[in-house]
Amino acid sequence: MTLLRVERIKLFSTRAPWWCTGIAVAASLGFAALFVGLAGDQIDLTVSSSQIGSSFGRVVILVLAVIAAAGEYNWGTIRTTFQAVPKRFPALLAKAVVVSVWCALLGLVIGFASWGLALLLRPGADLALNSAADWRAVAGQGVVYLMSASAGVGLGLLLRSTAMALGVALVWTQLVEGLVVLIPGIGTDLYQWMPFFAADQFIGAEFARSTLGLGDMPMSPLAYGGYFAAICLALLAAGILAATRKDA
Repeated sequence: MTLLRVERIKLFSTRAPWWCTGIAVAASLGFAALFVGLAGDQIDLTVSSSQIGSSFGRVVILVLAVIAAAGEYNWGTIRTTFQAVPKRFPALLAKAVVVSVWCALLGLVIGFASWGLALLLRPGADLALNSAADWRAVAGQGVVYLMSASAGVGLGLLLRSTAMALGVALVWTQLVEGLVVLIPGIGTDLYQWMPFFAADQFIGAEFARSTLGLGDMPMSPLAYGGYFAAICLALLAAGILAATRKDA
């Protein structure tokens, strides 16, 4: 518990987490409000489509997690941490837990706030949480944000450079996954195995499938969620392993 308390203090003693939190909420809810408000009756609004802005917040919390992990190497505070806790694994795990739990709570706030905003702007739409898929679309944001944060911490520990880790995270989320689909012949098939596409399928996002005309998915939504979680946890494990073996 002491390590968790220390990591909580370290995380929230700087402005970056607060800025990232505010930007994640504003971007997610702002885009959701624009989508619901401007679309009007032209679209059949569903619980799943009310979450369309959550992907913006997901990118921001990935940035938050990278900064939380790699920033300690940039500022040299990781040496003090390892001097205080010679066994590195508990300290690194505590950091991952604190960052991931905060991002999970943020995901839940964004998920339910986006849904509530859609109810407010389109009171006539059928947005009742009647099925497991509806609940997964809203509450599942917490799981997706938690796993995304875990991946961000792992990436930061693995690369140990804030600039490099942020570059990799942003290039992957904003360019690579979107460009893969353009590869002739195999692009569409590869795209169905991209990690953040898998996260979207877990929460039931339909935008990518309808836009690209994708047919049946190779996995169920829950299997996609497990696949995404496995990738994120593998990245976290790789980051922790690298940090325990390399000199700070």
